[in-house]
Amino acid sequence: MNKLKPFLRVAGITLGVAAVLLTLGFVERTTDGTPVSELRAHVQGAEGMHFIDEKALRDEVMSSGTPVIGASLGSIDAGSIETRLRNIPCVAEAEVYHTLEGVLHVNVRQREPVVRVFNHDGSSFYIDADGYTMPTDPDYTARVLVVTGWLAEPGAVHGVRSVYENDSVQQHFRSDDIHRLAQFVRRDQLWNALIDQVVVNAEGGFELIPRVGAQRILIGDGTALEQRFEKLRLFYREGMPKADWRRYARIDLRFADQIVCTKRNSIP
Repeated sequence: MNKLKPFLRVAGITLGVAAVLLTLGFVERTTDGTPVSELRAHVQGAEGMHFIDEKALRDEVMSSGTPVIGASLGSIDAGSIETRLRNIPCVAEAEVYHTLEGVLHVNVRQREPVVRVFNHDGSSFYIDADGYTMPTDPDYTARVLVVTGWLAEPGAVHGVRSVYENDSVQQHFRSDDIHRLAQFVRRDQLWNALIDQVVVNAEGGFELIPRVGAQRILIGDGTALEQRFEKLRLFYREGMPKADWRRYARIDLRFADQIVCTKRNSIP
């Protein structure tokens, strides 16, 4: 009898799994015919971001031409709906599922822009936290870091794209450097509060425009950000309290182990 115990245990487990699978199959078959009684939409995103709301999300699901409310759960192609929602430029992720009582859940995570890029020709686009481009919205403007200057970056006209794509086209542009700089600024409480604009000069270097002080802060090509911003932090903490903020027109952080300041010709 003791020798049979392992076999009986395996047989019991096998029968238990089979019973569960049969039950799940029965539930699936019975719920396939259940009509959709309600569509619940939920938009997840950073506070204050309003590129898409629950009403717009429901309208998008309903706009396929095929009735949703009243249709059987088995006739709902969740994968197709998810694909369509992911094609909306401001949507990063989409999930569609139903519950046994006939409620269809549609959840999306909207993209979170961290920087708006203005090209030299006046066109503009956003780059989100994940490093993807997204078009601007005529009805809503995100309050994010703004980058202007000598730029001709490919935006989101032809669809969402990663700024880190390893192709020959991307290698000639600055969107990846812009994204890294924007992320660095927004993750630091001081810099996020102090800096709201960056200019790309004719040499391709980044110049920070702080909210106070009216200086141009040169940080170079976007490399060695930690070292250069740490020098700036030290300068603000040790140097600026001893001098008039209006005294300097330019603060240059591009050189190792030093900060080069250019004074204004005159202070009004």
